[in-house]
Amino acid sequence: MSRSQSPLTFRSQIVARLLTTVILFVASALPSQAIEIKKVVSPSGIEAWLVRDTSIPLFSIEFSFRSGQTHDPKGKAGLSNLVSGLLDEGAGPLNSKLFQAELQNRSIQMNFAAGRDTFQGSLKALNKHRDKAVELLALALTQPRFDTEPVERLRQQTLVGLKHQSTNPDYIAGRTWSKVIYGEHPYSTASSGTEETINSINRADLIDFVKQRFAKNQLIVGATGDITAKELGPLLDQAFSALPNEIELPKIAKAPEKIQGETYVVNLDVPQSSIIFGQPGVKRSDTDWYTALLMNYILGGGGFGSRLYTEIREKRGLAYSVGTHLYPMQLSALIFGSAGTKNGRVAESLNLVKSEWSRMRNSGVTKEELERAKSYLTGSFPLRLNSTNAIARMLVSIQYHDLGIDYIDKRASYINAVSRDRIAKLANRLLDPDKLTFVVVGKPKDVQATARAPQI
Repeated sequence: MSRSQSPLTFRSQIVARLLTTVILFVASALPSQAIEIKKVVSPSGIEAWLVRDTSIPLFSIEFSFRSGQTHDPKGKAGLSNLVSGLLDEGAGPLNSKLFQAELQNRSIQMNFAAGRDTFQGSLKALNKHRDKAVELLALALTQPRFDTEPVERLRQQTLVGLKHQSTNPDYIAGRTWSKVIYGEHPYSTASSGTEETINSINRADLIDFVKQRFAKNQLIVGATGDITAKELGPLLDQAFSALPNEIELPKIAKAPEKIQGETYVVNLDVPQSSIIFGQPGVKRSDTDWYTALLMNYILGGGGFGSRLYTEIREKRGLAYSVGTHLYPMQLSALIFGSAGTKNGRVAESLNLVKSEWSRMRNSGVTKEELERAKSYLTGSFPLRLNSTNAIARMLVSIQYHDLGIDYIDKRASYINAVSRDRIAKLANRLLDPDKLTFVVVGKPKDVQATARAPQI
């Protein structure tokens, strides 16, 4: 499980991927260091997975609660995000200034983030400060102050951000896409909220959030650094034992994924159109996940080596950026793409997307394409484990998706087991160019909307 990801941020990820692709291909030939994962259970029964690393005197904890933006009450969209920015703005006897001073004086890094399905936190400190760091984390999770000054400061910052987003074509495309696909489902709500919902959130809402969303039965923990299992156990209790043992989250229905091959156009006076397109994908638990991972890499997820980038950007210069991404969530799964192009080139770009969708569906992939994709996806993986935080985050993700404690050792074998035939079968079942749904924001030339775009 990574930090929450959405279609709104996808195009920026493409740029980063392009910058690292060459390095990753070189690194793919390097052997990865074996990582030993140990399951630790604290004296009070809190479980964590630990990777010990004695090379540097650091300690990292990453954790996640199985509750995110989707569980924000109706009319309170953005509540999770607001809480994530406020937990380290004062807790227990420490106001915002004093709490931040405690962190800064000891170089303690504490962060929180809200995703669609989860609420994540992280803590990193030198070993000599880890007791204090854990003490501060416990206060943040169980005794946040939510004083007026930081609440109003964060509220105003959020409102300013929303105002800027309201004229951003990428943001409008993402919000429209979510509304088109999910209708009135919570997945369609603005993750950062709206002016109305942000202004409606009061201190009681913030306090109720902590009481109703943080509990041991919803908690997943990963830890790394120069720490033993014996030392970790008491720290887990110090950090999390004061949380309620159990909470029951409201049940949320499966998302509808209303994708019927329509084209939606939102008129905006900008020189470049923003495009999002996609269809239903595969969930992380699907037996075809690794097949989908390789198929998507070849289709559009592989940076400048992908088919879409080659055909649309490299050969024809139609788009400034283009690519696809697998987006599995708890209640939905998508394969979607994003592109940005001049208004006069949108129609050509859409047609080429459909053409590549058809080519993958009808012809699958070549032997050479599959070999390159396997090399990248196996070789780049160790580079993701380049810090204590990254390893701890991976431990949380593995637990969240129930991949097994031996996942890191087995991941390459799962990828290498995928055949061209399996990709061909999945592409034929999953990809349908006639049902590709497009959202275009801008002034696209010669693009006819087939359905009215919803209000966002």
